[in-house]
Amino acid sequence: MDIDPQVKKRIQYWLEGDFDEKTKCQVLDLLEHDREGLIDAFYTTLSFGTGGLRGIMGPGSNRINIYTVAWATQGLINYLKKQFSEKNGLRVAIGYDSRHQSKEFAHETARVLAGNGITALLFPTLCPTPLVSFACRYHHCQAAIMITASHNPPTYNGYKVYWSDGAQVLPPHDRAIIEEVNLVQDLESVHVADPTDPLIVAITKEVDEAYLDAISRLQLWPLEKEHRQL
Repeated sequence: MDIDPQVKKRIQYWLEGDFDEKTKCQVLDLLEHDREGLIDAFYTTLSFGTGGLRGIMGPGSNRINIYTVAWATQGLINYLKKQFSEKNGLRVAIGYDSRHQSKEFAHETARVLAGNGITALLFPTLCPTPLVSFACRYHHCQAAIMITASHNPPTYNGYKVYWSDGAQVLPPHDRAIIEEVNLVQDLESVHVADPTDPLIVAITKEVDEAYLDAISRLQLWPLEKEHRQL
Protein backbone atom coordinates (compact mmCIF):
# COMPACT_ATOMS: atom_id res chain seq x y z
CA MET A 1 0.00 0.00 0.00
CA ASP A 2 1.49 3.31 -1.14
CA ILE A 3 1.61 6.11 1.40
CA ASP A 4 1.04 9.73 0.39
CA PRO A 5 4.18 11.92 0.77
CA GLN A 6 2.42 14.26 3.22
CA VAL A 7 1.34 11.31 5.35
CA LYS A 8 4.90 9.95 5.25
CA LYS A 9 6.16 13.32 6.45
CA ARG A 10 3.82 13.26 9.45
CA ILE A 11 4.78 9.68 10.32
CA GLN A 12 8.48 10.52 10.10
CA TYR A 13 7.98 13.53 12.38
CA TRP A 14 6.35 11.35 15.02
CA LEU A 15 9.12 8.75 14.77
CA GLU A 16 12.00 11.24 14.92
CA GLY A 17 10.51 14.03 17.03
CA ASP A 18 10.58 14.44 20.80
CA PHE A 19 7.67 12.06 21.39
CA ASP A 20 7.74 9.48 24.18
CA GLU A 21 9.10 6.02 23.40
CA LYS A 22 5.78 4.26 23.97
CA THR A 23 4.15 6.41 21.31
CA LYS A 24 6.99 5.79 18.86
CA CYS A 25 6.72 2.03 19.43
CA GLN A 26 2.98 2.19 18.74
CA VAL A 27 3.63 4.02 15.46
CA LEU A 28 6.27 1.46 14.47
CA ASP A 29 3.84 -1.35 15.26
CA LEU A 30 1.26 0.21 12.94
CA LEU A 31 3.94 0.64 10.28
CA GLU A 32 4.85 -3.04 10.45
CA HIS A 33 1.47 -4.66 11.00
CA ASP A 34 -1.39 -2.31 10.09
CA ARG A 35 -0.72 -0.01 7.15
CA GLU A 36 -4.40 0.86 6.80
CA GLY A 37 -4.59 1.85 10.47
CA LEU A 38 -1.35 3.82 10.11
CA ILE A 39 -2.69 5.86 7.21
CA ASP A 40 -5.95 6.53 9.04
CA ALA A 41 -3.99 7.77 12.07
CA PHE A 42 -1.88 10.19 10.01
CA TYR A 43 -3.70 11.07 6.78
CA THR A 44 -4.93 14.33 8.33
CA THR A 45 -4.84 16.29 11.57
CA LEU A 46 -7.64 15.85 14.09
CA SER A 47 -10.24 18.50 13.39
CA PHE A 48 -11.00 21.03 16.12
CA GLY A 49 -14.68 21.83 15.68
CA THR A 50 -17.06 24.30 17.32
CA GLY A 51 -17.37 22.06 20.39
CA GLY A 52 -13.70 21.10 20.56
CA LEU A 53 -11.98 17.81 19.73
CA ARG A 54 -13.46 14.35 19.47
CA GLY A 55 -11.90 11.21 18.07
CA ILE A 56 -10.43 7.76 18.58
CA MET A 57 -7.64 7.50 21.14
CA GLY A 58 -4.22 6.42 19.93
CA PRO A 59 -0.97 7.66 18.39
CA GLY A 60 -1.07 9.95 15.39
CA SER A 61 -2.12 13.38 14.19
CA ASN A 62 -5.68 12.15 13.56
CA ARG A 63 -6.13 10.68 17.04
CA ILE A 64 -6.81 11.93 20.55
CA ASN A 65 -3.59 11.70 22.59
CA ILE A 66 -1.57 13.89 24.94
CA TYR A 67 0.08 15.63 21.99
CA THR A 68 -3.05 16.57 20.05
CA VAL A 69 -4.61 17.64 23.37
CA ALA A 70 -1.55 19.80 24.09
CA TRP A 71 -1.70 21.40 20.63
CA ALA A 72 -5.40 22.19 21.04
CA THR A 73 -4.71 23.72 24.46
CA GLN A 74 -1.90 25.89 23.11
CA GLY A 75 -4.15 27.17 20.33
CA LEU A 76 -6.90 27.99 22.83
CA ILE A 77 -4.37 29.79 25.03
CA ASN A 78 -3.12 31.87 22.11
CA TYR A 79 -6.68 33.03 21.49
CA LEU A 80 -7.46 33.69 25.16
CA LYS A 81 -4.42 35.96 25.40
CA LYS A 82 -5.74 38.00 22.48
CA GLN A 83 -9.18 38.35 24.09
CA PHE A 84 -8.44 38.97 27.77
CA SER A 85 -6.03 41.17 29.67
CA GLU A 86 -3.35 39.23 31.54
CA LYS A 87 -2.99 42.01 34.11
CA ASN A 88 -4.90 40.11 36.81
CA GLY A 89 -3.94 36.67 35.56
CA LEU A 90 -5.94 34.25 33.45
CA ARG A 91 -7.72 31.18 34.85
CA VAL A 92 -9.12 28.06 33.18
CA ALA A 93 -11.12 25.30 34.92
CA ILE A 94 -10.52 21.67 33.88
CA GLY A 95 -12.62 18.56 34.52
CA TYR A 96 -12.66 15.01 33.22
CA ASP A 97 -14.87 11.92 33.13
CA SER A 98 -14.25 8.20 33.72
CA ARG A 99 -13.08 7.30 30.21
CA HIS A 100 -9.68 5.76 29.58
CA GLN A 101 -6.94 8.42 29.62
CA SER A 102 -9.31 11.26 30.57
CA LYS A 103 -7.28 11.98 33.70
CA GLU A 104 -4.00 11.98 31.75
CA PHE A 105 -5.41 14.35 29.14
CA ALA A 106 -6.74 16.69 31.84
CA HIS A 107 -3.36 16.80 33.58
CA GLU A 108 -1.56 17.45 30.28
CA THR A 109 -3.99 20.29 29.62
CA ALA A 110 -3.17 21.77 33.03
CA ARG A 111 0.57 21.55 32.36
CA VAL A 112 0.24 23.43 29.07
CA LEU A 113 -1.87 26.14 30.71
CA ALA A 114 0.67 26.54 33.50
CA GLY A 115 3.50 26.55 30.95
CA ASN A 116 1.89 29.63 29.44
CA GLY A 117 1.49 31.42 32.76
CA ILE A 118 -2.21 30.61 33.17
CA THR A 119 -3.69 29.26 36.40
CA ALA A 120 -5.11 25.79 35.78
CA LEU A 121 -7.94 25.00 38.20
CA LEU A 122 -8.08 21.21 38.03
CA PHE A 123 -10.71 18.93 39.53
CA PRO A 124 -8.79 16.28 41.54
CA THR A 125 -11.24 13.50 40.62
CA LEU A 126 -13.69 12.82 37.82
CA CYS A 127 -16.74 15.07 37.72
CA PRO A 128 -19.91 15.76 35.70
CA THR A 129 -19.80 18.29 32.88
CA PRO A 130 -22.28 20.77 34.46
CA LEU A 131 -19.98 21.08 37.48
CA VAL A 132 -17.14 22.25 35.22
CA SER A 133 -19.41 24.88 33.69
CA PHE A 134 -20.37 26.03 37.19
CA ALA A 135 -16.73 26.12 38.34
CA CYS A 136 -15.87 28.33 35.38
CA ARG A 137 -18.31 30.99 36.56
CA TYR A 138 -17.72 30.42 40.27
CA HIS A 139 -13.98 31.08 39.93
CA HIS A 140 -14.41 33.81 37.28
CA CYS A 141 -12.42 31.85 34.71
CA GLN A 142 -11.90 32.98 31.14
CA ALA A 143 -12.63 29.46 29.86
CA ALA A 144 -13.17 25.86 30.94
CA ILE A 145 -12.26 22.49 29.44
CA MET A 146 -14.01 19.16 29.93
CA ILE A 147 -12.33 15.93 28.85
CA THR A 148 -15.20 13.71 27.70
CA ALA A 149 -16.62 12.10 24.56
CA SER A 150 -20.20 12.02 25.84
CA HIS A 151 -22.19 9.21 24.18
CA ASN A 152 -19.42 7.98 21.84
CA PRO A 153 -17.91 4.45 22.05
CA PRO A 154 -15.23 3.64 24.67
CA THR A 155 -12.43 3.94 22.09
CA TYR A 156 -13.19 7.66 21.77
CA ASN A 157 -12.40 10.65 23.91
CA GLY A 158 -12.98 14.36 23.54
CA TYR A 159 -12.06 17.87 24.58
CA LYS A 160 -14.90 20.34 25.07
CA VAL A 161 -14.29 24.07 25.45
CA TYR A 162 -16.49 26.50 27.38
CA TRP A 163 -16.28 30.28 27.41
CA SER A 164 -16.23 32.58 30.44
CA ASP A 165 -20.03 32.37 30.76
CA GLY A 166 -19.81 28.60 31.27
CA ALA A 167 -21.49 27.84 27.93
CA GLN A 168 -19.92 26.20 24.89
CA VAL A 169 -18.16 28.73 22.68
CA LEU A 170 -20.31 30.58 20.14
CA PRO A 171 -19.54 32.81 17.14
CA PRO A 172 -17.25 34.62 16.63
CA HIS A 173 -15.07 32.88 19.23
CA ASP A 174 -15.62 29.34 17.92
CA ARG A 175 -14.17 29.96 14.45
CA ALA A 176 -11.36 32.12 15.81
CA ILE A 177 -10.30 29.40 18.27
CA ILE A 178 -10.35 26.83 15.47
CA GLU A 179 -8.03 29.05 13.40
CA GLU A 180 -5.58 29.38 16.30
CA VAL A 181 -5.61 25.64 17.01
CA ASN A 182 -4.95 24.85 13.36
CA LEU A 183 -1.79 26.94 13.50
CA VAL A 184 -0.29 24.69 16.20
CA GLN A 185 0.90 21.39 14.74
CA ASP A 186 4.31 20.74 16.29
CA LEU A 187 5.89 20.16 19.69
CA GLU A 188 8.05 23.25 19.46
CA SER A 189 4.99 25.53 19.57
CA VAL A 190 3.76 24.18 22.91
CA HIS A 191 4.92 25.36 26.35
CA VAL A 192 4.59 22.65 29.01
CA ALA A 193 5.18 23.12 32.75
CA ASP A 194 6.28 20.61 35.35
CA PRO A 195 3.39 18.69 37.01
CA THR A 196 4.26 20.36 40.32
CA ASP A 197 4.02 23.91 38.93
CA PRO A 198 2.25 26.16 41.48
CA LEU A 199 -0.08 27.44 38.76
CA ILE A 200 -1.76 24.02 38.74
CA VAL A 201 -4.31 24.30 41.54
CA ALA A 202 -6.74 21.63 42.75
CA ILE A 203 -10.40 22.68 42.88
CA THR A 204 -11.74 22.13 46.39
CA LYS A 205 -15.01 20.72 47.72
CA GLU A 206 -16.17 24.30 48.17
CA VAL A 207 -17.22 24.29 44.51
CA ASP A 208 -19.18 21.03 44.91
CA GLU A 209 -21.06 22.45 47.87
CA ALA A 210 -21.78 25.75 46.12
CA TYR A 211 -23.03 23.86 43.05
CA LEU A 212 -25.38 21.63 45.07
CA ASP A 213 -26.68 24.64 46.94
CA ALA A 214 -27.29 26.52 43.68
CA ILE A 215 -29.21 23.71 41.98
CA SER A 216 -31.24 22.89 45.10
CA ARG A 217 -32.68 26.39 44.92
CA LEU A 218 -33.84 25.71 41.35
CA GLN A 219 -36.28 22.95 42.33
CA LEU A 220 -39.82 23.61 41.14
CA TRP A 221 -41.37 21.66 44.02
CA PRO A 222 -38.79 21.67 46.84
CA LEU A 223 -41.22 20.31 49.44
CA GLU A 224 -42.38 17.33 47.38
CA LYS A 225 -39.48 15.11 48.47
CA GLU A 226 -40.20 15.85 52.13
CA HIS A 227 -43.88 14.92 51.65
CA ARG A 228 -42.96 11.60 50.01
CA GLN A 229 -40.75 10.71 52.96
CA LEU A 230 -43.59 11.19 55.50
